[in-house]
Amino acid sequence: MIGLAIAGGAYVSTADEAKFCGWLFKSTQLVNPLFALLDAEFAHRLAVTAAAHGFVPREKRPDPSVLGLEIWGRKFTNPIGLAAGFDKNAEAVEGLLGMGFGFVEVGSVTPLPQEGNPKPRIFRLREHGAVINRCGFNSEGIVVVAKRLGAQHGKRKMEETSSSASPTTNDVKQGGKAGPGILGVNLGKNKTSEDATADYVQGVHTLSQYADYLVINVSSPNTPGLRKLQGRKQLKDLVKKVQAARDEMQWAEDGPPPLLVKIAPDLSKQDLEDIAAVALALKLDGLIISNTTISRPPPADTHPIAQEAGGLSGKPLFDLSTNVLREMYTLTRGKIPLIGCGGVSSGEDAYKKIRSGATLVQLYTAFAYGGPALIPRIKAELAECLERDGFKSVQEAVGADFR
Repeated sequence: MIGLAIAGGAYVSTADEAKFCGWLFKSTQLVNPLFALLDAEFAHRLAVTAAAHGFVPREKRPDPSVLGLEIWGRKFTNPIGLAAGFDKNAEAVEGLLGMGFGFVEVGSVTPLPQEGNPKPRIFRLREHGAVINRCGFNSEGIVVVAKRLGAQHGKRKMEETSSSASPTTNDVKQGGKAGPGILGVNLGKNKTSEDATADYVQGVHTLSQYADYLVINVSSPNTPGLRKLQGRKQLKDLVKKVQAARDEMQWAEDGPPPLLVKIAPDLSKQDLEDIAAVALALKLDGLIISNTTISRPPPADTHPIAQEAGGLSGKPLFDLSTNVLREMYTLTRGKIPLIGCGGVSSGEDAYKKIRSGATLVQLYTAFAYGGPALIPRIKAELAECLERDGFKSVQEAVGADFR
C-alpha cells in the first residue's frame, strides 16, 4: 500500500504510462521487508488477498516480441508462468495475470474441501532463497473453485461481446479463458480418497471448461501414496481414464484443454524412462518438471530448518530439476512440450530451462521473496539472453543445448 501511494504520487508528475508502470512495480519492493516479518503462511494469505482485490500493480507495457510463442493452439505473450500452489483456490486469477505473467496455474484443487496438514507447515530458508512446505493439498474444493472460475469466465465472455460490438474499439482478443494470459488448473486428490482416478476425473468434469490447460498432480510429497501414481502401470491407467473423461465431454471448435502431468524431481532413471514411455504412447500434451523435492540439495542441507518434513522449493532445487528436465527432453525426443519449474529466480535461470528443453517456465518461491517487481525483470533479462545469442523467438531456443 505504501508503494502504491508513492507511485500514485509519481503519476501526478508524468503522463508516460510506461514510466509510471515501471515505477509502480519497483515501488512494491518497499513492501517486501514487511512481508518478511510476518509468519510465512500469513504472508502468503495476505499476498493472495492483495492480488484478489487489485492491490497489486498492473502491467500496461507490452511484452518484448521475442518472448511471444504459440503452443497447443494458444498464444502466450511470454513464457513466464506462476506455478500452482500460490493461488490454490482461484481467488486472484485476474490480478495475477494482470501483473504480466504469461500464464497462471491455480490449485492443486481437490474434489472435497480439506484443511491440509497441521500448522505450521511453511518454513523459510531465506538466506538460500528456499522454502519447505508440507501443506498437503489444503483446498476449498472443486465446487467453490468452479464458482469462482465460472464467474471469471462469464465476465470475460461479456467483455469479448462488448468489444466485438463496438466499432471503435481497438481491443484485440488475446490470452485465454480467464482474460489476458493463459489459465492452467492443477488437479489433486483428497487425502482420504481410496480412488485417485475418480478424484481426477471429477476434477476434469467440473473444472476443465474453465481451463486453458489441465494438470494431473501426482508428485506432491505431502499426500501419502500420491507419488506411487508415477509408476508406469499406475500412470498409464490414470492418464488413459482422465483423457477419456475429458474427451467424452462436448467441446467447441477450440477443442478440449491440453492435459499435462506434473512429476517429481526425485525419480530414478528407470522411473523417468517409464514416464516418458507412457507420455509418448498416450500422446500426453505435456509434462511439468518438476514439483518440490524431498531431498535437501546443498547449501540448504546445512540449514537448521532443513530437518523439517516436506517438499523443498527455490534456488537449491534449480540444478536437480533442470537435470531431470534435460533427461526427460532426451527421453521424449523433444516431441512433448515441457514446462520447466524449480528454482527459477532470474531471466538467466529461465533461459537455462528453455535451452534444456522447456517451452514454458514456471516460478513460485522467487516470486514469494521478490514480489511483483520480479516479473518484469525476469522477462527483460530473458529477452536479453535470447537476443544476445541470436534467437529470434523462445521456440528457436528450446532444447538449444542439444543442438
